[in-house]
Amino acid sequence: MSIEEKQQDIVEEFSMFEDWMDKYEYIISIGKELPSIEDNQKVEDNLVKGCQSQVWLISNFEDGQLNFKADSDAMITKGLIGLLVRVLSGHSPKEIMNAELHFIDEIGLKEHLSPNRANGLAAMVKKMKTYSIAYNAINN
Repeated sequence: MSIEEKQQDIVEEFSMFEDWMDKYEYIISIGKELPSIEDNQKVEDNLVKGCQSQVWLISNFEDGQLNFKADSDAMITKGLIGLLVRVLSGHSPKEIMNAELHFIDEIGLKEHLSPNRANGLAAMVKKMKTYSIAYNAINN
């Protein structure tokens, strides 16, 4: 499934909810479903800088694809990183580098997140894109 198709799936899922409290609950449920990472991987090098909560992001490059694992100490934040992992994992670094993540705006996250959470979300996207740029440079 392409990055675009994954984004469309998320937009459709969120369109089922009219109320933002229901959307928040859905984001939290995504966070609860995201597998935790091992404690020994919750180290400074894996922390996403710029997040109010602690967010750890790990990348793995295998068979031409970049995969991400992530965790957070806050459920909404864990749900947000879970959405990003779902959309970007399993794609080439070049696809990730070039991805326009329009689903964030389309589901209304930008206007419904606190400024600190919105900055944290931007920092998560930036770190994932940075990994893709690095892997692309190494493997080309």
